[in-house]
Amino acid sequence: MKETKINELVSQMTLEEKAGLCSGRDNWFTKGVERLGIPPIRMSDGPHGLRTQSGEAKGFNSGSISAVCFPTACTIASSFDRELLRREGEILGDECQAADVQVILGPGVNIKRSPLCGRNFEYYSEDPLVASEMASAFIQGAQSKGVGTSLKHYLANNQEHRRMTNSSEVDERTLREIYLAAFEGAVKNAEPWTIMASYNKINGTFATENTHYLTDILRKEWGYKGLVVSDWGATHDRVAAVEAGTDLTMPAEIETDAEIIKAVESKKLDERTLDLACKNILKMTMMGIENRAPETTFNYEEGHEFAREAAGQSIVMLKNEESMLPLQKSSSIAFIGRFASKPRYQGSGSSLINSFKVASALDAAAAEGINIEYAEGYSIKEDKTDQMLRAEAAATAKKADTAVLFVGLTEQMESEGYDRKHLHLPACQNELIEAVCAVQPNTVVVLHNGAPVEMPWVDKPKAILETYLGGQAVGEAVVDILFGEVNPSGRLAESFPKKLEDNPSYLSYFGEGNRVEYSEKVFVGYRYYESKKMETLFPFGHGLSYTTFEYTNLKLNKKEMTDKDTITVSVDVTNTGHVFGREVVQLYVSPEKGEIIRPVRELKGFDKVSLQPGETQTVTFQLGRRAFAYWNTEAHDWYMESGKHAVQIGKSSNDIVCEETVNISAKPYLGNKNYNANSTLGEFIEHPAGKQFWDENIGQFFTGLAASGMVKQEQLDEMGIKPGDEVSEENVKKFIADSERQGNGFGGTEVMMSLPVSIIIEFIPDLSKSGMNELFDEMNQK
Repeated sequence: MKETKINELVSQMTLEEKAGLCSGRDNWFTKGVERLGIPPIRMSDGPHGLRTQSGEAKGFNSGSISAVCFPTACTIASSFDRELLRREGEILGDECQAADVQVILGPGVNIKRSPLCGRNFEYYSEDPLVASEMASAFIQGAQSKGVGTSLKHYLANNQEHRRMTNSSEVDERTLREIYLAAFEGAVKNAEPWTIMASYNKINGTFATENTHYLTDILRKEWGYKGLVVSDWGATHDRVAAVEAGTDLTMPAEIETDAEIIKAVESKKLDERTLDLACKNILKMTMMGIENRAPETTFNYEEGHEFAREAAGQSIVMLKNEESMLPLQKSSSIAFIGRFASKPRYQGSGSSLINSFKVASALDAAAAEGINIEYAEGYSIKEDKTDQMLRAEAAATAKKADTAVLFVGLTEQMESEGYDRKHLHLPACQNELIEAVCAVQPNTVVVLHNGAPVEMPWVDKPKAILETYLGGQAVGEAVVDILFGEVNPSGRLAESFPKKLEDNPSYLSYFGEGNRVEYSEKVFVGYRYYESKKMETLFPFGHGLSYTTFEYTNLKLNKKEMTDKDTITVSVDVTNTGHVFGREVVQLYVSPEKGEIIRPVRELKGFDKVSLQPGETQTVTFQLGRRAFAYWNTEAHDWYMESGKHAVQIGKSSNDIVCEETVNISAKPYLGNKNYNANSTLGEFIEHPAGKQFWDENIGQFFTGLAASGMVKQEQLDEMGIKPGDEVSEENVKKFIADSERQGNGFGGTEVMMSLPVSIIIEFIPDLSKSGMNELFDEMNQK
């Protein structure tokens, strides 16, 4: 009925009304068509809080209503908890309904290609699986409340530097395995109402005008049925945008509506394409209006309590030497650093929330009756050490049993609109950490930052907590962790390099002019560090707990797999400590080295379990073809590579605790290969006809080898091979293994499979050249 109604409305619209519908009325509202009873609907910034204006306010930053600031994406992704993200979406959905907002702009799944990106605090992870799973849960939660979401920023929008003009130059495989994958999972699993096309170009074409990604992949391949909206001001050519699949341009572009009218009248733009855009807009409009619940009341205090819980589940304990934490409330404790009294808890830019209240760690400790000595330690106005503040901080720390330092990046150091230039904390803060650690051996560092920082002092404090930008209740959450009311269970959703220069994108990150080459390809974050065996400051997936966990009984339901199979993986996880805790179980797939250049391991599953002391849970994963596949750029499809693949369970990307192996027999891609005498033996026997030839002639090949002196007849005698005999696969494997072990000059599997067929056939007597050419012709028939 809804589709029929939408079609009817579009058929009644004038060309002018259709063109007008495809751009906003102002900064936040879509246009309506009063004559046909089509109302406008309201969009609002997000995603970790509601940033909207009351009434008909048109400004971007003026008059934002009070709202709850939840932990930012960089924080809550560290929870690795889908249910927590779903609950966040549900609560934000209720808040949107109470404020009469129909669509909230978020979540952001752009990959953290570099820790320099000024907007990384709005994004979940360097890993596409984590990003898509967190986003899916958030979207499902918000949309269950009748509020639409806008998955952003599509596509390859990974830096703020020249974000409106640069072209992200990315090869097909890298896009598929890393950057598109983050969107793909969320689109297929959660069906967001809208997807936001980004500012940048992708391989030379603006995202808002890119038919390949908006229509061919998003709609035709993934089956997306929702609305594509431009990022605010991202449309450069209204006609090209509509033609490519950008339905709605925001904000108001009333003066360019005439361009669409002119293009339809001149037949440059097919009116049916315009009609389709209007239908997508009307579908969103009708969902927004039909799901409006203006009677919804929102409990801000309950929202605040959830923000506290979410931050507590997301804070990462990076270090805890000598079980420094948790602290005893009765001990003498010093809180040092301005962020203890005025925490930095959110980023700057379009997601800036007018928080209805903010709880600092000092306030939270006082509310718990904990006696704390406080010293400001540093100024955030300038990066210059105040000698008096530092001396006061050192003295306060020295006389306490424990010093807790609250440090981090300032608002001026990371924001939407510009990128960081380095990974340093303010110099005055680094100096303060050194000074306090020099006089107080029992020092804890609490970090407030939206992305990784370098830690030249990492060996000095006994404990380090990463809070990221933890939302308005972060102070309470930190106190909960410090004193053991909450057991830390956050895990890093990104790698912390030791220094900026270690990052795989370092040499090409900002680009040259308006071109940014993604030269690291699929080796983003831990995929690079683990493959390079490069030590990080803290690896992807790392995080400590106040209890301990043991993994046992890893099982695969099958050890052989084809590209049509699914395997079930199970592992037992036991809380071997003395307190309740939550553990993030991480599953990685590690292929043996083959023809395709691949990361040494990739995350293919994760789950978070809650365990009482002594309790055991069995965690189960399902792995299908995609978990083992790479993107084949010749076939333009996912392909599995035959060979052994390790299924690994890890506490981080760098801490694998158990593994089992599955052997994959996959159908090779033969489509564009040109078989000839220069093909390698490995390529040749991938083809059924080549494999049949090899099986029939392998005995003659070994006889020829012996006759030439390349191998000794004694080796063949040991295997019982005589001239003209059929040679079993078992004997071939034995021969190759013996060659590898003895280094007899012939070489092992890798050498043999890399030999050109021309050399192989030299050792097969009575083989005609014409016969081989006929075989190659047969193999090359498509």
